[in-house]
Amino acid sequence: MLAHLYAPELKGGTLIAVVPFHTSNILFLVGGGRSPLYPPNKVVFWDDALGAEVAELEFRERVRGIACRRGWLAVALRRRVVVFQVGEQVTRYAEWDTCDNPKGLLAMATAAYSTLLTIAGRQLGHVQLVHLPPCAPPVPIGPHISSSPPRPPPPPAKHPVSIIAAHETALTTLSVPASGRLLATTSSRGTLVRVWDSLSGKLVREFRRGTDKADIYGVAFRPDEQELCVWSDKGTVHVFTLVASGPSNRQSTFSPLTPFLPLPKYFDSEWSYAQYRIPSQSSHITLSAPVSRSPTEDVPDEERCVVGWINVALSDESAQGGAPEYQLVALTYVGGWYRLSLPQHRSSRSSSLANPVPSSSARTPTTRHRLSSASSVTGRDKGKEKEQEKEGKESRDCVLQEFRRFGRWDGWG
Repeated sequence: MLAHLYAPELKGGTLIAVVPFHTSNILFLVGGGRSPLYPPNKVVFWDDALGAEVAELEFRERVRGIACRRGWLAVALRRRVVVFQVGEQVTRYAEWDTCDNPKGLLAMATAAYSTLLTIAGRQLGHVQLVHLPPCAPPVPIGPHISSSPPRPPPPPAKHPVSIIAAHETALTTLSVPASGRLLATTSSRGTLVRVWDSLSGKLVREFRRGTDKADIYGVAFRPDEQELCVWSDKGTVHVFTLVASGPSNRQSTFSPLTPFLPLPKYFDSEWSYAQYRIPSQSSHITLSAPVSRSPTEDVPDEERCVVGWINVALSDESAQGGAPEYQLVALTYVGGWYRLSLPQHRSSRSSSLANPVPSSSARTPTTRHRLSSASSVTGRDKGKEKEQEKEGKESRDCVLQEFRRFGRWDGWG
């Protein structure tokens, strides 16, 4: 259950970014929106224990994005990324040029001994992979723990790649898991999600969100790197698996033929095995309180959201000893909070995109008597196929476990 613990108030303006600095009281704040609390060309260090600003970084242009890990801060500007080392003092470490990056795309691995920082490349659709000094492991707090701290991984056998030509069009998202072992990218076409090996630069998997163009807002790896989720302006959250065990991604029935026939790449695509459609705002409002929409209001904003993974301890007796389960949390821009569990899949259920081809005996009757018989059988088969298709579609939907609504009465909006 979602419980309200603490809500610090920053009055006098709006923010576009609030990023916590790992294992500390520091928050990095960037002003923006209708009435910026701080100038948009500054990154403000806010000490939440003191309730005050303790430092700031000022630039000659607007800050587009920020990312951090223990001891490090990266700031994305329009055509460059600047990295700072944060300790007793804040020192400028290095900077890298990028192509035009209005969204401020960058991502940083945060696990112990990780080194990866990914930023936009100098060419359209390219990604630069920067390896910083290894991230220090966290200092244990509280009673002494007998277990030994994690050991650093062995150095790579080959020198890591520094550039990946990920897409032919402009990048829209960059995402890495905490380990930095993988990298997920999307482009302005919004149809494909590509997953890369960050050391070799090789394409590991390619997933298809859909066939029509979309603006993908984000991609999030599950903490154990077995799945990832994608969300876009279509209002649907898609979940893909990265491992062979467990549920499998959907594929066309023609995909086994792609090694032998020159079929379009579409037929070899992997589609999400689970999804959830974010309801529009009107579905959460009673009929006695109709929605008054501004003529300039953007309709997709009702379903625009940010999605992340959480680990939930199940209290259900059917769960294996109350084992934790990974679930999704979606927070919409209009204040909707959704907690979603993934569908339970049975191995016997097939998941394909194309309808099965009818048998030749069912479509080539020889007599009138057989025609009526075959048509009735075909009708029953079609009805059964529709039921199975409906059942399969329902089984792919994530299950809403909890919903909350926030508004101006609790500081939202």
